[in-house]
Amino acid sequence: MNQKAEELGLTNTHFITPHGLDGEEHYTTAYELALLTDYALKNEKFATIVATKTCEIHINNQSKQISNTNELLGNLNGVNGVKTGFTNGAGRCLVTSTTRNGHQIICVVLGADTKKIRTSDSIKLIEYAFSKYEYINAKEKIEEKFNTWLEEAKYIQYDKAKTKQVEYELSNSEITWVPILKEEIKDIEVKIQYETNLQTPVEKGYSIGKIQIVVKDKILQEKQIFLKNEIEKKQIGDYFTQLVRQYSSYLLNVIK
Repeated sequence: MNQKAEELGLTNTHFITPHGLDGEEHYTTAYELALLTDYALKNEKFATIVATKTCEIHINNQSKQISNTNELLGNLNGVNGVKTGFTNGAGRCLVTSTTRNGHQIICVVLGADTKKIRTSDSIKLIEYAFSKYEYINAKEKIEEKFNTWLEEAKYIQYDKAKTKQVEYELSNSEITWVPILKEEIKDIEVKIQYETNLQTPVEKGYSIGKIQIVVKDKILQEKQIFLKNEIEKKQIGDYFTQLVRQYSSYLLNVIK
C-alpha cells in the first residue's frame, strides 16, 4: 500500500494496517484521499461496487439484502460513490464522487462530529462546485493556438540548416476539460512562447516552446511544442553541392 502511495505521489499518506483504524503512523489528507479516489475509480469493478446502492447476498442458503452506507448515493443528483468512514481520531468522514453533464468532481469531508454534519457539508461543497465552476475545453483552445502558430513557425531561423522541412507536434496530455470559476472565464488567455533562432544541429524531440492557458497569472494547462524531426547541420560537402547547383543554374541562364 505504501509503495502504491509513493507511485501515485501521495507524499502525505502512510499506511500501517489495511483496515484503516487509528494509528500514530497511519495518516493521509483530504486532498490525497481525493487523488487516491480518482485513481481507484479507473478500476471498473471498484467503480461498480461503490455505485451500488443495495445488493442481495446468500449466506447458508439464506438471502440477505445489504445496503451501501453512503447516505448520498441515490439521494443526490449524480452521486456514484464512494466511501463512508469513522474512527475516534478521524471523526465522521465521507468521500463522494459526483458526475453531472459528463463532468466529475470528488468531494472529501473529514472530521465531522456527526453524520448529519458530514452529509450537509458534503452537499454544500458539491453544489458549490457545480454552481460556481464551468469546464472549458483546454485541449481545443491549445490546438487552435498551435495551428495558428504554425504559420508563424515558418519564420523560425535554423542557422546553417541542411534540413529544409521542419515539423512540430504538441506534448501529449490526458486532460481535455479544465474547471474554472465562471466569473474568471473572461480573463482566459492562451499564451505561446518559443525560440526564434536556433543553432543546428537540433535533435528530434527538442522542446522549442510552450503553449499555456492562463487566468490571472495562474496556469490552467500547459503543453510543450516539440520538433517532430531532426534538423541537420550543413557540412562542407553540402556547401560545395549548393555552389555547384548555383553555378550550373547561372551557366544555363547565360546560354539561354
